[in-house]
Amino acid sequence: MYTIEHRQEDYHRVLERLQSALQKEPDADEIYLDATIQRFEFSFELAWKLMKAVLEYEGIEVSSPRSSIREGWKAGLIADAETWLDMQEKRNLFTHIYDEFTALEVYRQIKEKYVALLVAWDEEVQRRLLETGAI
Repeated sequence: MYTIEHRQEDYHRVLERLQSALQKEPDADEIYLDATIQRFEFSFELAWKLMKAVLEYEGIEVSSPRSSIREGWKAGLIADAETWLDMQEKRNLFTHIYDEFTALEVYRQIKEKYVALLVAWDEEVQRRLLETGAI
């Protein structure tokens, strides 16, 4: 059975890889830039699915990233629903990036805004797991 603990472990690993990728300057290598954006997409995907699993454990049914974010905010899982919704919208746009200028702007937003939200979510789930022994 794929538990919340397993989801959190997968999410944590992918998030660590994203953080590692963000340590290097992207303008040196186009492939590196693309890979970093892809890691962000993986991180976001696992983040909202983990949020969905936590909400369902708490008896709140959700079916999409948007509903997970809204209900996660209402339940106190995340503090900034507006920026999460912005991240979700931008993540959908990132999938269709084909020019370097836009890719660099995406990278900047990931590094300056979005990774902090993803890290805070990771820490919140870890805190809840430690407090309860299981979610």
